[in-house]
Amino acid sequence: MQIRTGTARSGDLDIYYEDIGDSGDPAVLLIMGLGSQLTLWRDGFCQKLVDAGYRVIRYDNRDVGLSSKTEHHSTGQPIVVQMLRSWLGLRSRTAYTLEDMADDAAAVVDHLNIEQAHIVGASMGGMIAQVFAARFAERAKSLGILFSSNNSALL
Repeated sequence: MQIRTGTARSGDLDIYYEDIGDSGDPAVLLIMGLGSQLTLWRDGFCQKLVDAGYRVIRYDNRDVGLSSKTEHHSTGQPIVVQMLRSWLGLRSRTAYTLEDMADDAAAVVDHLNIEQAHIVGASMGGMIAQVFAARFAERAKSLGILFSSNNSALL
């Protein structure tokens, strides 16, 4: 399996990606979850997509793998308070958001000159994929969500 690699610029960050298959085939952008490298999209799975006629792009989210790392600043709140804020649907005081991470995904497809892609996200990657599809609807040919949520309040 031939894998082309590179980095796409997203703001001040470099987002590492792997591009597999014929660049003329329909693209599938694979977005992995929290703290997980792109390699969790197994080579065999990617090869099956390529064999089915798709171009596969997988990438490391910011702060993961070969992508840029950001400086972490403590929110000053205990983790239980942070989790409660999330469950109540209150905005996080973290250094970046799912919207920022969706912008990273857009930077990858922009860098590769892909107008439209099938978007597939797993776990937190599913949340990123949903935000991507909402913000860049014209860029999302389809949306696939695996073991994820919509991150809405439990109310």
